[in-house]
Amino acid sequence: MTDLAAPAAPTLASVDAAIDALLAAADPATTDAVTFRGLRYDHGLAWVSFPVGFGGLGAAPQHQAHVERRLRAAGAPPADPSLFFLNLAGPTIGTWGTDEQKQRFLRPMYAGAERWCQLFSEPGAGSDFAGLATRAVRDGDEWVVNGQKVWNTLAHLGDWGMLVARTDADQPKHKGLTYFALDMRAAGVDVRPLRQMTGEAEFNEVYLTDVRIPDSCRIGAVGEGWRVSLTTLMNERVSIGSGMGSIPKRGSGPIAEAVRVWQSLDEHARTPAAKDRLLQAWIRAEVLRLTNIRAGSNRRAGNPGPEGSIAKLALSEINKAIYELAVDLLGAAGQVEFDYTFRRSDTLAGESWGDARHGFLRVRANSIEGGTSEILRNILGEQVLGLPGEPRVDKDLPWSKVPRN
Repeated sequence: MTDLAAPAAPTLASVDAAIDALLAAADPATTDAVTFRGLRYDHGLAWVSFPVGFGGLGAAPQHQAHVERRLRAAGAPPADPSLFFLNLAGPTIGTWGTDEQKQRFLRPMYAGAERWCQLFSEPGAGSDFAGLATRAVRDGDEWVVNGQKVWNTLAHLGDWGMLVARTDADQPKHKGLTYFALDMRAAGVDVRPLRQMTGEAEFNEVYLTDVRIPDSCRIGAVGEGWRVSLTTLMNERVSIGSGMGSIPKRGSGPIAEAVRVWQSLDEHARTPAAKDRLLQAWIRAEVLRLTNIRAGSNRRAGNPGPEGSIAKLALSEINKAIYELAVDLLGAAGQVEFDYTFRRSDTLAGESWGDARHGFLRVRANSIEGGTSEILRNILGEQVLGLPGEPRVDKDLPWSKVPRN
């Protein structure tokens, strides 16, 4: 009789064997990052829960943290922060893409040979993402896209963009969307910087004028863009909430800057009240770090659910509180000696928290990017706590008939 039972998932010993084979093939401390990450993909250690041949081993996702620890101990540097969007595009293409799309995109994405950005928000559709107006019209084997996107992090560095456009204006706003992989070097793509109050321009606005996208770059079915985009959004919130997808060290991140400021103060400035605020902030930061590690280890295979919004919301509020404390500790010195000159970013500002003066301004964006704190509270109320949702009078109306400013 034929045994039809599914093969057992690879054990931790199998994962260790793959790590041993990778380290025998290349020394992470001396091999250039793109080459090493490409080899890591080939050995199934990019996303261990992905299928064999697509950067994974078909293993339990809990083993990913073990892979990160062993490779870091062997000398592998952390991922370039400008590759943050592989944490979003990778699972999206892995879930919804065809085998041909996975073969084309996943390896160069993970290796860092091709960088990705996200093209979701629009001037009239930020928090109401499903209300977007960018249009994609079918023309044979291509789609012609016109519209504007905004707040596109590192789009000036992107080789490819995750684009959602409206393909049927007569459907309700959640149903007439389609998801594409957009070549950022294509004719008609115009990327312009948005200067932030820190002086940096890591954000952009992107104008799309008669941009042609092959249908082979459509991710998921026509009209399924909302469902596909939820995979991106849920992974975005988990990645932001957990520290850009890495395993943060104890006392790292913004709280490290607050502690540094405290240690730089004269003895008379270290008041009991200030010390109490610092200790409370450190405890909150540590609880968030440990919670994220546990959640990441326990998450089942598949895409994260609305619980990822908890970590992202908590991160936003805690970061603001920590940098407010750091600037308060600096006193009048917290108002001077900051460089506001315009500069184009080549990485995510949040990955190098740096000076408290910079962090105080930059973390204002934490409560907006990746979903505003108000939207996250709605998600948690409705999808986690089971509270009734807010009235949505336009939910079933065709998008073309929804009133807009």
